[in-house]
Amino acid sequence: MSRWRPPGEISSTLITVTGLDRLQRELDELWRVRRPEVVSAITAAAAEGDRSENAEYIYRKKQLAEIDRRVRYLSKRIPSLRPATELPTDRSAIYFGAWFSVEDDDGSEHDYRIVGADETDAGLGWISIDAPFARAALKRRVDDEFEVQTPQGLRRCLVTRVCYEQPLVAPTRK
Repeated sequence: MSRWRPPGEISSTLITVTGLDRLQRELDELWRVRRPEVVSAITAAAAEGDRSENAEYIYRKKQLAEIDRRVRYLSKRIPSLRPATELPTDRSAIYFGAWFSVEDDDGSEHDYRIVGADETDAGLGWISIDAPFARAALKRRVDDEFEVQTPQGLRRCLVTRVCYEQPLVAPTRK
């Protein structure tokens, strides 16, 4: 069995300014802090002798490979990203960066934000611009209804709120 994997789907290059900053800080921390810590731990574990049965050495080598993989990904991805620096002219409709609320058929209300593929967080309700739900919500306004096909079936939603400033009450992790 080979290690080759088919390339993933091409995701949007849009990202929020704070999302881009977070990725740059992650890359900096991985390269300047985490990687040197792991390299020195590998050196210390290698000095203990037989590397083939040294669990610490094996674990740290895997950890270093994961860090290097993430550094490689971020180093290639960050230059290709386009930060969305301006708000849309029509702020009453849902576009990239919008916080919005929807009400389902059963009356439950959910809060979402449309962000770039690299900054999604299901617990906060941050969904990728590439997600089918986000695509269905784009250009909708308050009191607009839309439908989206989900793994659970067809979902009907009513938009109840749209804003571009961070809400006063941040959603909690679900």
